Amino acid sequence: MKCTHIPFQKTGFFSKIITDYLDQKESIQPFYHNFPNLEGFASQIHEKEKEFPLSTRKELVTILRDQYRNIDISDSTLENINLLESKNTFTITTGHQLNLFTGPLYFLYKIFSAINLSETLAKQFPLKRFVPVYWMATEDHDFEEINYFNFNGNNVKWERKDGGAVGRFSLEGMQDLSASFSKLLGDSKNAIYLSELFEKAYINQTTLAGATKYIANELFKVYGLVILDADDQRLKNIFIPFIKDEFLHQTSWKAVSNTTVNLEEQYKVQVNPREINLFYLTKNSRERIIENQGQYSIQNTDLVFSEDEILKELENHSDRFSPNVIMRPLYQEVILPNICYVGGGGELAYWLQLKAYFETVKVPFPILLLRDSVQILSKNQVKKLNNLNISFEEMFMKQHLLLAKKVKENSDIKFSFSDATELLTQQFLALRRIANETDVSFIGAVDAQHRKQIKGLENLEKRLLRAEKRKQVDFTNRIIELHNQLFPNNGLEERQRNFSEYYLQYGQGLFIALKESLKPLEQTFTILEL
Repeated sequence: MKCTHIPFQKTGFFSKIITDYLDQKESIQPFYHNFPNLEGFASQIHEKEKEFPLSTRKELVTILRDQYRNIDISDSTLENINLLESKNTFTITTGHQLNLFTGPLYFLYKIFSAINLSETLAKQFPLKRFVPVYWMATEDHDFEEINYFNFNGNNVKWERKDGGAVGRFSLEGMQDLSASFSKLLGDSKNAIYLSELFEKAYINQTTLAGATKYIANELFKVYGLVILDADDQRLKNIFIPFIKDEFLHQTSWKAVSNTTVNLEEQYKVQVNPREINLFYLTKNSRERIIENQGQYSIQNTDLVFSEDEILKELENHSDRFSPNVIMRPLYQEVILPNICYVGGGGELAYWLQLKAYFETVKVPFPILLLRDSVQILSKNQVKKLNNLNISFEEMFMKQHLLLAKKVKENSDIKFSFSDATELLTQQFLALRRIANETDVSFIGAVDAQHRKQIKGLENLEKRLLRAEKRKQVDFTNRIIELHNQLFPNNGLEERQRNFSEYYLQYGQGLFIALKESLKPLEQTFTILEL
């Protein structure tokens, strides 16, 4: 195993808001609290320790013990759950949808980022304890986003009727899917392990939440990962004051709307708040709650509550109220002694809209850490990159730009169109100065001719490049083939491939390599040679 780390900013796959955050640009600083470095963590620990109630810790531990009652819990996970009762213990949390068989590869990277960060902080702050937590998005209802995964070019998809919170879904239809996936895997030792893991999760468990928890526990229990299902009435009882505030004062909408106006002056915003950022949850539905002149209606139903009725419903049935993307982060921070959220670029972008809301309701805003990203390379792929003279940084270029660069480098014709463009520009600048001294009306004609000549050079360069590509067809085809392998659909493989493709080849070696190579505080993109 060999790994190389390059800055996220040099890959071209991260938005301006994220690269500015990583660079701690002045324009983004008002939207986060402490930065993910040791100084920031020291401050965050001190703040959270003062603010988090001991009663919430005790209730959280009781609930976690209940949720693990029928799970093969490891000693390290059990120890971490017990540690949460102590005021010097803090969580590092990452969340993810209940994707079929973990979904894209970055599911692994999120969790290993949380695990490795917990271990790093334990070394830096020896009097404190840190517990990695996977927050299952059991209340999500975007079934079409999670009901499939890709395996060696095959789309393995779960067909069933949609409706309600996905964590509560029964596992109907999984028997046939398990059999078909098993055939795709083959009969190697690693294939048998994957097939049995799938079957024990989706055939032996009763709900999608149970199946997802089974898989995550099997894969990560040795590292002490704690898995939380927040779709629990006891946890929501803790959150009742904030839900009540939402109904009476629409606090999240006001605070996040103001932040969004300021943020979108320079950045693309990720989410837009609603007047009420809650859903009403039943067995088969999760529908928006809409307020209109003191009446609270449930979208797509006949249910309507007065203010008194909705508050009474909340007190008696808090489990029927589900936070949306705006309030879910607050729910997490209210029920967990959390100091850091580990997420992808899209997640961090919407978290950056929430700081003012947290300040308004007086809950500490967590540190935001961009999860590790990984590009896995086989020895053969590394050899091909070397033969094509493509560096790791060049590997991330858009395919058409990479082809243009490499075709030029590989060409026998050594003519610089950039030099010619620069020379032409200097000549027209001289003409412009003459025109300015003699006849100002002539400047427009000079500028028009300049643009025409530059356009002509650009067209000539494109024609020469096309000719060189035809001449170097074997060379360009090799680049295209390799680039398509590394970046399926011109995107990062971590968003396309499922871990089973690599587990089939490397087995537990995949997890060992990831555990050893990911360095979350370095905030770099990892290139892993296996």
